Amino acid sequence: MNTDTLVALLATDIAPVRGDTVKRYLTGSLLLAYVCAAVIALFGYGLRPDMATMLVTPLYWLKLALPLSLAAGAYAMLERLVRPGRPVGRTWSGIALPVFAVWLAAVIVLWDAPADLRTSLLMGKTWHTCAFNIALLSAPCLFAVLFAVRQLAPTHRSLAGAVAGLLAGSLGTLAYCLHCPEMGVPFWATWYLLGMAIPTLAGALLGKHVLHW
Repeated sequence: MNTDTLVALLATDIAPVRGDTVKRYLTGSLLLAYVCAAVIALFGYGLRPDMATMLVTPLYWLKLALPLSLAAGAYAMLERLVRPGRPVGRTWSGIALPVFAVWLAAVIVLWDAPADLRTSLLMGKTWHTCAFNIALLSAPCLFAVLFAVRQLAPTHRSLAGAVAGLLAGSLGTLAYCLHCPEMGVPFWATWYLLGMAIPTLAGALLGKHVLHW
């Protein structure tokens, strides 16, 4: 068989790939993952009783801004990581900036707070369960995101797994905010980020093994 014949056979019945394949896989998995996490949060922990008041409280929306901004940053970075040869560029800044912002805000709040209130602002009332609850709610999200990424073509598997884990952790945190009563910025900067770090680490460890072509 000559080369021209081989090329012709390989090119037979080739269908064009949709340009939005990556976004369809990721977006579909994210929606499913968040719905699952939100249902678990609502039925497992319950909706915070003052949610109607929270919806018109600016601080609550700032609370949601942390996981939302991290989810957006992780999505942008992951969307590049699943395309072979696509440079990550400065998409990492979408992750670094929200973390830096909440740490800076936490330092300012603690600096201005009376000394006897600093511990309560940092530890809140639920520090002993917060990170674990976020990690638990992130588990179905991590499964869904890793499954979607596996259908694509990541070449840096551990990094892609870590970013997928951060994305899952952000969604889990967003779901947990439906229940969590904590409203202290230092608390979010510590325990929310710790909760998101757990699926991030899990994603990095799993990605090396499950994100193969």
